[in-house]
Amino acid sequence: MLFNSIEFAIFLPIVFILYWFVFQKSISKQNLLILLVSYVFYAWWDWRFLFLLAFSTFLDYFSGLKIEQAKTQAQSKFWLLLSIGINLGFLGFFKYYNFFVTELTDAIASAGIIIDPWTLKVILPVGISFYTFHGLSYIIDVYKKRIAAETHFVDYAVFVSYFPLLVAGPIERATHLLPQFKKARTFDYKKATDGLRQILWGLFKKIVIADNCATYANAIFNASGEHNGSSLFIGALFFTFQIYGDFSGYSDIALGVSRLFGIDLLRNFAFPYFSRDIAEFWRRWHISLSTWFRDYLYYPLGGSQGGTWMKVRNTFIIFLVSGFWHGANWTFIAWGFLNALYFIPLLLLNRNRNYLHIIPTHSFLPSLKEFFQISFTFFLTVIAWIFFRSDTITQAFAILEEIFSRSLFQMPNFLGKNDPIYLIIHCIMIGILIIVEWLHRDKQFGLQFNQVTMNNGIKRWSIYAIIVLFILLFGGKQNNFIYFQF
Repeated sequence: MLFNSIEFAIFLPIVFILYWFVFQKSISKQNLLILLVSYVFYAWWDWRFLFLLAFSTFLDYFSGLKIEQAKTQAQSKFWLLLSIGINLGFLGFFKYYNFFVTELTDAIASAGIIIDPWTLKVILPVGISFYTFHGLSYIIDVYKKRIAAETHFVDYAVFVSYFPLLVAGPIERATHLLPQFKKARTFDYKKATDGLRQILWGLFKKIVIADNCATYANAIFNASGEHNGSSLFIGALFFTFQIYGDFSGYSDIALGVSRLFGIDLLRNFAFPYFSRDIAEFWRRWHISLSTWFRDYLYYPLGGSQGGTWMKVRNTFIIFLVSGFWHGANWTFIAWGFLNALYFIPLLLLNRNRNYLHIIPTHSFLPSLKEFFQISFTFFLTVIAWIFFRSDTITQAFAILEEIFSRSLFQMPNFLGKNDPIYLIIHCIMIGILIIVEWLHRDKQFGLQFNQVTMNNGIKRWSIYAIIVLFILLFGGKQNNFIYFQF
């Protein structure tokens, strides 16, 4: 079920009414309701994969109990490795089997041996990367004694399958989310209205920004050989805003929906395109995944505590794994490798934690230095997104070669195929996105008003009306959220 669909617009109020007006006196009944509707939400996509979600949930629940009950370290470690192995086995089978088989076949063919491999013809289960990581973090935290094993199956199952975050995150931690399902929730009007504003802003980013950017980005990337450097660079810019509007829009809706039910989720985006270097960008982009890899991969590898070689090695490992997590394609690995190359100089110069605060703190506008820092970081990010969006590494390099040629200074040749007025309107919408988020860069999301605006009902409702009007008038063709495929 898509957040930007009629079905969800009907689904959400029904769940809200049942949650607060029918089962509000019982935590267990509220949790059971959330579990059932979460499975309905997931089954709306494809009910056949419910068994995989249920099996993964039961496996980690049972393993957690066995780890806590283990009498020896060897027994505890056995159940940890069993759970991790089965979870990663399912993830690898559905997500990476064809990739490895194809690559192995090509390698053997280069030696003159032709084989006919067996490949899968199944759909990748939506959200499998996200709910698998939910379970893994829980099992590891139980093993490390950061949290006690959950004895109530429904509570644990809700943690894994909670519908706002089920298919595209944020990637939650049991230490943060599970306790919230254990205590009574009371309706908080302020939290709920704040959630509605975050949902509205998320819908604007998805429907107005991302879906329209997708129209141009897809047209340019799908026929990249026909376009000159300026058109390709503009296509890369459109994809840069597409993926941000799409994914951060999803996260905003997820966090906003969860607030309606009195549950706080981890923040996943903190205005990353205002970053002054790549290290700051990665503290602000897909925060839940970045911190997951930091805590469960980077730190266990030694983090940055060892010598220079260990720091460099661990940085490349975490970025390459992050790239591969996104999909079974060399382009994602290249994207991760390029971001590691961006990051390494900052690490070696001990400048990777220079910018831990919002920008700027001293004035409304950035200084000239900060402006160039933001612009350069944004440019590096755009270049990296070209690898992420391209179908092959060959295509990505061909696009870069054309961008860094004289044709970059030619008139874009895709303009004749599109309505220029529509294009101008869409660029204005992107400008509105940037301005609104810049004005609210010290807030949790773009439409989180200050007290002055909150007290001015006319101004506040006028803003709501304008955004709804933008969504109705300038909404693009409905597309799936990008991160559904991961």
